[in-house]
Amino acid sequence: MEACLLQMPRLRPQDLTPTALCEELFPNHGDSIRIMKAHVALPNLEKILLAALEIGSRKGFYSTTTRDLSEASGLSMGAIYSYVDSKESLLRMILEAVEFAVEHAIAPAEAGEDNDPSLRRRGLIRRHILVSETMQRWFYFAFLEVKAFDKAARDLALTSELRTERLLADAIQSGIDQGIYAPADALVMAGLIKPLLQDWYVKRWKFRQRGISKEQYIGIVTGFVERAIAR
Repeated sequence: MEACLLQMPRLRPQDLTPTALCEELFPNHGDSIRIMKAHVALPNLEKILLAALEIGSRKGFYSTTTRDLSEASGLSMGAIYSYVDSKESLLRMILEAVEFAVEHAIAPAEAGEDNDPSLRRRGLIRRHILVSETMQRWFYFAFLEVKAFDKAARDLALTSELRTERLLADAIQSGIDQGIYAPADALVMAGLIKPLLQDWYVKRWKFRQRGISKEQYIGIVTGFVERAIAR
């Protein structure tokens, strides 16, 4: 999957629709998706994934049954098994969608970021919050549910999380090397920033109650980080 991902251009958050994500996932899961015709498979795969996200947010994915997925998606239990052969394979699809978003909508640099660590860091924070706004259910699910499943799924989630930390750490280290930021352990600093980004999709109720918009939160996190790393 990695080779396929790296050939893709940078995507905007609004490009990460459920349909687009299913189009990316479909060719990579021939071992579990037995419906070969894309025009037939994609709408049903989307229904199953969205049903899994919705049920998982209410009762936890570990407790979700095939009957639950059937009732929520409108597909028969037999049809469900034509797309996912186990809960673990369904989980991996959701985690791969999150990984895809990180690789193609968060990680790629925008104009000017390659040579400006501050611009790069701000861009990463902004894109992460905007992408997790668009894919809130996917990111929330991956954060809460992965601990309950097999090693392959846990490793995939860990790789995605460490990927975003490494992106931030590289930008911070570049700023330290250029004398822009105070000397610090860049990886530790990135690890402290990550929970601030996760808060946006894990504890959305808190920000709704306080009337904080995504643009306001981007400004809050950006300002907080800049004060923390200032020389």
